[in-house]
Formats: sequence, structure tokens, C-alpha cells
Amino acid sequence: MSLTTSYLKLCLFKSDPTTLMPTRGFSYNTIIFYMISGIIVEGLIADFADGSLEVSLRALMAFSAVATFLIFQEKNILLFQRVFTAIFVCENFIMTLAILCEVLDFWLVTIHYEYHDAVGIGLAVFLVSWYLGIVAYILRRFFAYSISKSLTFAFSYFILTYGIPMLFMDI
Repeated sequence: MSLTTSYLKLCLFKSDPTTLMPTRGFSYNTIIFYMISGIIVEGLIADFADGSLEVSLRALMAFSAVATFLIFQEKNILLFQRVFTAIFVCENFIMTLAILCEVLDFWLVTIHYEYHDAVGIGLAVFLVSWYLGIVAYILRRFFAYSISKSLTFAFSYFILTYGIPMLFMDI
């Protein structure tokens, strides 16, 4: 449980990802949770098959992006598990909050709240910004990037892991 707590502190920028050493089981559970929560969110937006395919493509792109970061930084491939686990745990946390936002939006629609769209957009912008900040923080800690470079790579990671699978699904 302390490993989970340490990773959740990372989502609040209160933990150093370079000091966290996930077990293989913890990393596998992180991937499983990533897939399940992603399929739930995408299933609420599209159908189950499309959602499952898009989440699988996102996971593939995420692993590819982390491997690319490590290759270009000439870092040890043993960092792969540590980097992707840090990103995925925080992404799982944000995805859980996104599921709660979907529930809130559903409730706001059912009570006919006039500004439910504005609330949903505001929460989405907040969660995406937080996500970009977390990924930038993780990349900065692991690779000693400058703030601007880590934010640029975090945005690139976001485009790779969400944009490309979304474009693929639209084809």
C-alpha cells in the first residue's frame, strides 16, 4: 500500500518518481487498470469494441513513446518500467477523476443544469492541464529536462497517445 501511496503523492507533485521502484506485479496491475478504466471511459463515448481498440492503441503508443524517450536519451532500458509505471499510475488517477466527471455531467444533465457544458469543459481542461503537468514533471525528474522542454515533450506524449489513436479511429 505504501507504493500506491507514494505514486498517488506523485500525482500531487509530492513524490520523486526516480526514487520509486515498482514491482513487476504493481506495473502489470497498473496496465490492467489503465486498460479497464480507459475502456470504461471510451465505452461511455463510443461502443465497447471501438473503445477497446482505441485504448489498446493508446497503450501501444504510450509504450512506444517511453521507449523512444529512453533511446534518444541513451538511458538504460531498465528505466522503462519505472517511467511507464509512473506515467500510467498518474494517468490512471486522472482517468478515475474523468470517470467521476462523466458521472457528474450525467447528474447535471438529469437535473437540467443550464451550464453543464461549461462545467464539463472546465473540468476537462483542468484534468488535461494537470495530466500534462504530471507527465512533464515525471520526464523532467527522469531525464533532467528544462521546464519548457519537459512541457513540450509532455504535450508531444499527449498527442502521440491520444491524438494518433483518435485519428486512426476516425479513419
